[in-house]
Amino acid sequence: MRRWRALLLAATVALAPVGTPAIAQQAMINAGAWSAYKAKFLDATGRIIDNGNGNISHSEGQGYGLLLAYLAASPADFEQIWYFTRTELLLRDDGLAVWKWDPNVKPHVTDTNNASDGDMLIAYALALAGTAWKREDYIFAASRMAQALLAKTVVRSEGRTLLMPGTDGFAAADRDDGPVVNPSYWVYEAIPVMAALAPSDEWKTLAEDGVALLSTMQFGPRRLPAEWVSLHGKPQPAKGFDAEFAYNAIRIPLYLVRGGIADKAMLNRLLQGMSQDGVLATIDLTTGRPKTLLSDPGYRIVNDVVACVVDGTKLPVSALQFAPTLYYPSTLQLLGLAYIGEKHPECL
Repeated sequence: MRRWRALLLAATVALAPVGTPAIAQQAMINAGAWSAYKAKFLDATGRIIDNGNGNISHSEGQGYGLLLAYLAASPADFEQIWYFTRTELLLRDDGLAVWKWDPNVKPHVTDTNNASDGDMLIAYALALAGTAWKREDYIFAASRMAQALLAKTVVRSEGRTLLMPGTDGFAAADRDDGPVVNPSYWVYEAIPVMAALAPSDEWKTLAEDGVALLSTMQFGPRRLPAEWVSLHGKPQPAKGFDAEFAYNAIRIPLYLVRGGIADKAMLNRLLQGMSQDGVLATIDLTTGRPKTLLSDPGYRIVNDVVACVVDGTKLPVSALQFAPTLYYPSTLQLLGLAYIGEKHPECL
């Protein structure tokens, strides 16, 4: 356990505020914003409610909730969210979480496949909280999940290291156009922590290959990645999915900058492609036409964070005003604000 804590300390030192001991923690999300978020999306059982998706809960949402509770320096809320996660989602025998919990059906879990990004977010948050709050049970749970991710979802294919979206359904053995990946599942900031929890050179290669793949995923007139990409031969939008830059993909630039990947050319290409008159949008990759304009401040903050990183542009006042609406954009807004407050306070 001491070895894990030492490894995590090394992996998380870059996340600590300047001048603060790495094992200390200060809130990166203010108390008012976190109170508003949890009043809207966190119920008494500890589940994060996706109110834009039938009020279901999922491993991604639980992972985000844990990470935000950590960033808000709220151990009690963290424990509440973790209780639901471990009792209702950690039902598989391999250490990974089932991806979906539906309050409208019984049993609440009807699909036991995992979602690798949700698993990584959960393990990442547990590692951060376990290190900051000296909770060895959190570190142990994080290590088990990271080891399972490495064994079950991090794979080599045609010279590349890939993150399978789930253990079932996406590999070359499962689909004619497999392997199929989702580029928004690479949580770049979490990967060094996964390497501390489950040591392997594959984690570093996973991050490098994820960025390299993004540079090749330039589909349609807007040169954007698809939500689901076949890597059977030349990368292309996967069969059976809409060829679109959709809601999940909106977070890719945020994940890049939060992970310390400030490739200005790539960030600008993504930002220009995913914007229509300065407003983010989902995009039909075949035609390049916007499908849905996304004006919520939680979506707009992706633009604002990238502009800060690329050229030092200050965030607009509207980005600093947090009033939760839907689970997903509200989550992105808090992640964006926490990052800017910690790494680029000059943009506030």
